[in-house]
Amino acid sequence: MTTAMMMTGPGAPEVLTATEIDVGEPGANAVRIRHSVIGVNFVDIYFRAGLYPLDAYPAVLGFEGAGTVEAVGPGVATLKPGDRVAYHGQPMGAYAEARILPAERLVRLPDALPDRDVGGTMLRGLTAHMLLHKVRAVGPGDWILVHAAAGGLGQIVTRWAKRLGAHVIGTVGSEAKRALALEAGADAVLLHGADDWAERTRALADGQGVHLAIDGIGGGMLPRTFAAVRPFGLVASLGQPAGPIPPVRVETLGNGRPVALMRPSVIAYANDPDLYRRGSADLIAALQDGLTSPIGAAYDLRDAARAHADLEGGRTTGRVILTV
Repeated sequence: MTTAMMMTGPGAPEVLTATEIDVGEPGANAVRIRHSVIGVNFVDIYFRAGLYPLDAYPAVLGFEGAGTVEAVGPGVATLKPGDRVAYHGQPMGAYAEARILPAERLVRLPDALPDRDVGGTMLRGLTAHMLLHKVRAVGPGDWILVHAAAGGLGQIVTRWAKRLGAHVIGTVGSEAKRALALEAGADAVLLHGADDWAERTRALADGQGVHLAIDGIGGGMLPRTFAAVRPFGLVASLGQPAGPIPPVRVETLGNGRPVALMRPSVIAYANDPDLYRRGSADLIAALQDGLTSPIGAAYDLRDAARAHADLEGGRTTGRVILTV
């Protein structure tokens, strides 16, 4: 038996309750792992609250974690008990002490890379890889706008974009978070509550605007973001913790300027075997080479409800993890 944070229906953070479950033995091409670190992400909140519907209940949330292989099923030749591994992607179910996953989902970790450096980094790291390599092939001299630049995703996107030679303009919600975004490498950090941040972004980015804007805030932020992008630039809309995104009329996209809009999905990215292997390998290599993703808050697995409440309430910076 193992402890999992189970939910029997959508609702507030308190729907996450500790429940004893029988994980069982892995079947063909499957592996049982014992978690040490589990990542908490906004997508978990969307599923918990019912914004993204689940097919069935009871359910265990979570798309990423790191730990140690306990047992392997028939047909598994690439992993053995004792191997340290990490993962991101479907099937959901990471909020548990142990779980079973397809062997192809697991990425073996180098000895020199601790679990805490990777657990809670896979989803955000692969999101950054998707944004900077697939959504746009970012290179030297590009201008990037990163909303919520002090958050877990904002920091790793900023750090990775700077390693690629790009210029980064970040926005944050308070003066207290400005230092974190600057420490991550942002060239300039603006308050997204100010009236003129879009105009100031255009002025900083060669007077034309950024090549790529990354909006993980939602609500009314997306319509305002188009004004910060240069002609033939791109806006990537990733999430909506600030609330539903108003409909976008194609004929008014970018206020008459040619601007593209994309809604990329890191879940879909991880579902593509080639993209997952390439992205995971690049992420592990970058972490070994010094890319960092600081832990902003760590909670015991049984405190998953408090982790959700703090993340949802904007009381965290950096990545949020559960420990086992």
